[in-house]
Order: sequence, then structure tokens, then C-alpha cells
Amino acid sequence: MRVTLCVDSLEPQLAGIGRYTWELCKGIGRDSRISAAFFANNRLVDEPGDLLVEGRLRTPRRRLVRAYRRWQAQRWLRSSIVHAPNFFLPGDAEMGVITVHDLSVFRYPDLHPPARVSQFERSFQRSIDRAKHVITDCHSIRQEVMEFAGVAPELVTVVPLGVAAEFRPITSEDREPVLKRYGLPLTGYGLTLSTLEPRKRIDRLLSAWSRVPDAVRDRCPLVICGGSGWNNEALHAKIDDAVREGWVISLGFVPDADLPAIYSGASIFAYPSVYEGFGLPPLEAMACGVPTIVATGSCLPEVTKGAAFEVDPDDIDGFALLIARLFQDDQWRNEAISAGIQVANSYTWARCVDETVAVYQQVNGTIGNEGR
Repeated sequence: MRVTLCVDSLEPQLAGIGRYTWELCKGIGRDSRISAAFFANNRLVDEPGDLLVEGRLRTPRRRLVRAYRRWQAQRWLRSSIVHAPNFFLPGDAEMGVITVHDLSVFRYPDLHPPARVSQFERSFQRSIDRAKHVITDCHSIRQEVMEFAGVAPELVTVVPLGVAAEFRPITSEDREPVLKRYGLPLTGYGLTLSTLEPRKRIDRLLSAWSRVPDAVRDRCPLVICGGSGWNNEALHAKIDDAVREGWVISLGFVPDADLPAIYSGASIFAYPSVYEGFGLPPLEAMACGVPTIVATGSCLPEVTKGAAFEVDPDDIDGFALLIARLFQDDQWRNEAISAGIQVANSYTWARCVDETVAVYQQVNGTIGNEGR
């Protein structure tokens, strides 16, 4: 069985879909059920890891070489099972699997850039219709995809994402150099990690944190990590004001290698996003032994399996009370830490890869190409 994985979401600053794609890149090449694994964006990519390093992957200068690489990619897209882990199946793919992470563009179009909304309106249903099978990250999104796009139940499979083994509780001694490098307090802080865009509801988190008792807030500032996102000028202004007042620390994008230590140094982790397809950061925080708050609705309660505290992020007073209690109630915290580690450890990338390849096998058998 030959497989081509589309790697257009790989870039130096990995977001959730990029992380998922990278884990698939590392896993499918080692799977004995796959006879040949190829990686492509608009051409074949020999080393997908090069896409994670700024400027590493260079386009050949010679026109003939570029044309040959494109021809190679088209050839493999037509003669292998093609997996598009970022919604859209390439036009040349004939045996396609797509992963649909969420339908937020359609449910909350006002929370996305107009160009993204236009792309989904133009191409999403066409990609669904051409795919032989659809993968979703959780059951709630599976149900949405079947209802919204009219996909038969037998053609949609849930394959949960994983939590890398690096995400585990890091001792205070081992995390101290990382925390000092970022200027973070060694005595604890609140933490959130997400792209700064409207649906993540970081503005609600800031409002709730501002209402936490001064004694708690002064001792434990809120640390914000994540890419710059879009449509967030007002949010950045609000963050800047809180930074000047001394109760917020803004780090921007943080490399994966530093995240386990930063998670482990946190006293609580908050993820108030209004809508997600899975939500890796809450699980990573839980794996690192951090009590975690997630928004109600969407898939976050499903994915965290009752181990995270749930809050309506629009209930600012209730949100603030929950934050304050988590800082002050040790029994509550200890129960959350134990349950969170147990739930997070049930998600592995090895299982994600194994179940993804099983979908490829299903597609391979359906089209009668067992010899590929």
C-alpha cells in the first residue's frame, strides 16, 4: 500500500494541524503496512522536516527541475492513497482521505478571515465529495460533518489526536532554567496557549483574571503563549495594558521543546475557546500535571473526559470564581491533577497513526487495490 501525505501545514511555527501532520509524517513511514510513503505540497518533499526550519527547503532554480518535481507529485497523487490532513484534497488525487478538524468556518464565519471563509465556501464540499473517506478528531465533529456535508456514517471515522511523551510533569529543578529564561515566576502562574484570534476567547480570560482577588493575581500572573493570529488589535491592546499593570506576561510563540517546562510551572491552565475540533493544549497541560479549565460546548468536555473543569467563558464572574478557587483549594487541585494525567495518557500519537493507517487499509480494500 502506497501513501502520499500532504504536508502543506508544516511550517517553522507549528499550530495544531501542523503538529498533527508532523506526527503522521514520523509515524507512517515506519508502519509495516505501508510499502512506500511520499510527502507532497505542490511537489514531492524528500525531507518533510526541512519545512520546520526557516529557509531550509528551497525551490529548484531550474525550470526543468521544477517541472519534473511537479510531474512526480502528480504521478504519486494519482497512484497512491492520498491523505490531506488539512481539509482540502489536491486536485490530482484519485484515492483520497481527508481530515476535517472542525466546521468553525461555517458555524462562526465572523470569527475567521474573509479569505479563509471564501476558500471553504469554494472548495470544502468539493473536497468532501471527492474523498473516499473522512477522518475527524472526535465524535461531536463526526456528527457535525455527517449532518452538514451529507456524508454517510460508514465513511467517517473518529481518530483522536495524541499527546507526545515529552509532555509530562517536569520537576522544579529541571524546569527552572527554562522558566528563568522566559522571566517566569518559579512560584506558579496561570497559563493559556492559543493563537490570538477571536474564537479562542482570550479576551474573556483577561476579563475574568482581572476580577480575581488582588492577593491571588499579584502572586500568580497570567502567562499568554501563542502565535499572533488575526483580527486582534483590541485584544493586543488589552494584553499590553495588563502587562503594564503587572498581572500578565505575554510570551508570543514558544517552541515545542520549551512547552513541557512552561506547562509544568503553571498552577492552572485555561482554555476558553468557544469552538474546537479537538484541543491539544488542554491535554498537554493535563499531561504535565496542571489543573485545567475548558469552555463548555464544542468538543472540549468530550475530549477531556470530565478531568477538566468546565466554564462558560461569557460568565465572567463565574469564570473568575473558578480561577480563584483553583488557586486556593488544594484538594480540588490534587484531584484534578491525578484525573488529568490519567486522561491525557490515554491519548498517544502511536495510536493515532495506527488508527489512521487502518483507515488507509479500509480505503485500499474498498477500491480493490490491495496490491498497491
